[in-house]
Amino acid sequence: MGPFLLRVVANAAALWVGTLILPGLKISGSLPGGGAASPSGPLEFVLGYLFIGALFGLVNALIRPLVGRLALPVTVLTLGLFALVLNAAMLELTAWISRYTPVHLIVDSFFWTAVLGAIVISIVSSLVGAPLGAGRKRPKLKF
Repeated sequence: MGPFLLRVVANAAALWVGTLILPGLKISGSLPGGGAASPSGPLEFVLGYLFIGALFGLVNALIRPLVGRLALPVTVLTLGLFALVLNAAMLELTAWISRYTPVHLIVDSFFWTAVLGAIVISIVSSLVGAPLGAGRKRPKLKF
């Protein structure tokens, strides 16, 4: 469970940077108990980003491998550039799923916002996750 929590923190930080850089990428809504349309306090702000980061992590962990395997021929044919479209699609899917939750991820357009957001989130998530050890796998003990 530890590596998943580290990835959630890395995803939340990457989403925060993405919302700072891209005007079409926003997080709105409020956690239960708060009535604001956008996160009002610092705790609600952080919890909102952690919630969307966890949702994005679940989408990437559960759906991305299946879609990636199905799209492997197209990815090979485009020399890996289709992976950007897959990342943008996972971001859009997270935004769609979050419409049914108290905290919403809003992506204005697929081409510019989602694709550029996927690039920014991938870069920042790997930069933040590397020092935290989010990408490392623990060695399995053999007896």
